[in-house]
Amino acid sequence: MRKLRPYLPPLAVLLAILGFSIWNSAVMTDWTDRWRDQLQQAERLAQAEEWSAAAEMLSATYTDWDSRQTYLHIVSDHAVVDDAEAMFRRAQAFAAVQEDAEFRAEVADLRDQLRLLAEMERFNLKNVL
Repeated sequence: MRKLRPYLPPLAVLLAILGFSIWNSAVMTDWTDRWRDQLQQAERLAQAEEWSAAAEMLSATYTDWDSRQTYLHIVSDHAVVDDAEAMFRRAQAFAAVQEDAEFRAEVADLRDQLRLLAEMERFNLKNVL
């Protein structure tokens, strides 16, 4: 047991990092899935010409997104987070002027960007190596 004692603190740190990585992966997947579902709903509302409801759904999604900004900037690639932020802003602008094709294209790009964000944080062999 005495021979193992020097290895216990580093092992505990590695296990804590592993636990956090697995937890972070699950949280990011949950958040991005929720945001993507909300964006898909906003897109359906816009397609049905319910622009005020689509804009409200987009605004609610952005508010949820914005409340997680500090965490996202700590654990994720800043460029991916910043690109998604810009896409949110463009989608809001297109919703405000009811530009259907541009809104739907921007929302589709944003949903893909959120998928990428979750994929980058996923705990798997590809991301570890």
